[in-house]
Amino acid sequence: MGTGGRYGLRPGKGNAEGVVAGKGNTDGVAATPTPTAASASCQYRCIECNQEAKELYRDYNHGVLKITICKSCQKPVDKYIEYDPVIILINAILCKAQAYRHILFNTKINMHGKLCIFCLLCEAYLRWWQLQDSNQNTDPDDFIRYAKEWDFYRMFAIASLEQAAFFTGIFTFLWVERPTTAKKKPDFILLLKALLLSSYGKLLLIPAVIWEHDYTSLCLRLIKVFVLTSNFQAIRVTLNISRKLSFLAIFSGLLVESTTVYFFQRMEWDMGSDCTIYKSQDF
Repeated sequence: MGTGGRYGLRPGKGNAEGVVAGKGNTDGVAATPTPTAASASCQYRCIECNQEAKELYRDYNHGVLKITICKSCQKPVDKYIEYDPVIILINAILCKAQAYRHILFNTKINMHGKLCIFCLLCEAYLRWWQLQDSNQNTDPDDFIRYAKEWDFYRMFAIASLEQAAFFTGIFTFLWVERPTTAKKKPDFILLLKALLLSSYGKLLLIPAVIWEHDYTSLCLRLIKVFVLTSNFQAIRVTLNISRKLSFLAIFSGLLVESTTVYFFQRMEWDMGSDCTIYKSQDF
């Protein structure tokens, strides 16, 4: 019968296209493994209790599916496979742990690199925009335009280094705390992907700049807080650690990032007004 008693998979019926008619779809949900593959490893997680699960749903022929019940908490392993993606996104914005577990453990998303580059471009544009706003120059000379273009590339490099420093601080703290906090070896590759995905809030920087108003600086601070909150939840869900350790990991990342900013300032890099508005005044 497969694993989980009568809720196990039927041979050859694990690759379903959707859930019961009228219940939504499973677009983006990893295909449920065959019984042989399921017995080899538990590749899914219960979104309620974080226990490992071998399947998300069971196919009863003719597209009739039934969500698997978790043996630990007696709740559906992943109720979000029936939900519309917009509902899942709203729950992720609200930083619900269940939505994060669904996205990180029970779906296959391969857009981490592209999202990271796009977020860095947004942050670089914000810095570049603030730099140009503080240095108004209407000279149409080609050299001036060339210099402004290189300013953007420089801001992109600085944003990349600061994000790398932020992640380095997080990983260093978690590596030091690993012997006393981890029940098993933590998956830092998954954590890196989780941090990249949870930084999606940086995409809001562009609308904040385009629709400039008197509260733009406040919006930038709120976006920073939202991104850090998402990173905090991603760490807690991925490693299944306490809120205290997640907070300390974020604090360590910010400390290393601030040290990097200070180093650039000492090296007389022109960080632009963003260093004082978007970094220092937030915390």
